[in-house]
Amino acid sequence: RKRKMKIRRFIVAAAGIAAFFSLSLSAQERNDVIAVYNEGAKAIQSDVPAAITAFEKVITLSDQVGESADDLKQKAVQVLPGLYYKLAATAYNEKKPTAEIISAAKLAGSMAEKYGNTTYGANSQKILVNGYYRMATELFSANDYDNAMLAFDSVLTLNPDHIASIYNKALIYRNREEADLFEQTIDLFLAKLDPEKDADKSAQAKGGALEYFRAAGSKAISADQLDQALELLGKAAKYGDDKTLFYFFADAYNKKNNFAEGAAYAQKGLDLETGDAEAKAMFYYQLAVAQAGQGNTGAACESFRNAQYGPFAEAAKAQRTNLKCDQ
Repeated sequence: RKRKMKIRRFIVAAAGIAAFFSLSLSAQERNDVIAVYNEGAKAIQSDVPAAITAFEKVITLSDQVGESADDLKQKAVQVLPGLYYKLAATAYNEKKPTAEIISAAKLAGSMAEKYGNTTYGANSQKILVNGYYRMATELFSANDYDNAMLAFDSVLTLNPDHIASIYNKALIYRNREEADLFEQTIDLFLAKLDPEKDADKSAQAKGGALEYFRAAGSKAISADQLDQALELLGKAAKYGDDKTLFYFFADAYNKKNNFAEGAAYAQKGLDLETGDAEAKAMFYYQLAVAQAGQGNTGAACESFRNAQYGPFAEAAKAQRTNLKCDQ
């Protein structure tokens, strides 16, 4: 009986010693985590990469230690997304190479997602957008349109309302002479603008589109592709009116023997022209061609007289001779 009691006392004592050593070991392991945490806290201001390394280690050690270190793990989880974001923001603000900015922003975004921080996730995406946009504009300036287009598309995948990227894509299509895609993209750009706040942007875009399609219409007239010319001039008219556009409309319609439309557009251009007689000559010439085509010789002779200036002088004089106008 005494022997059994001794054995029991020994077992109880051994268990107590084991529990003591277990508690001591747990406390020591927590202290190890605290030490690493403090390293990270100390490095936050002076060495962000070192701070990140320390806090990532805190999480790893906390998982090994268990419940007693959970509070330290949670603190590390809270601080890490901000540190990754700080690296990305610093790369952007210090104008590091665009590839470095994009890489840092992607990492910051993935870490924000991993640790459940939506605020830093959104902020990291903004830097990623800016990084891709900077890359795109650099490529655009270097006339590397293919890769610039890919970079602008990366921006728009992240932010479909990034109007600067939409506008620059339109410019690429214009430079490539891809008229249909230019039209679609500039229309998308205009649709996303605020009519009041973005009035200047709208005017610039419309002016560029009008000029592009007006010039394309002029080329088509020169190539005697009159139906195509009118289609292109019609697209130009979507973005506004100007006297030069009216001149080309008059020219195209006159060459198609649609003299009523030719006269109407020539008169519209003439009404807008506030310059001297030489400036008005181009419109008087088209008006005269239309009037002659309609059989109104008297009016045509007078209009050709008014067209005898500058580059239209010789042609207008020859037309007056053909019509047997009074000299």
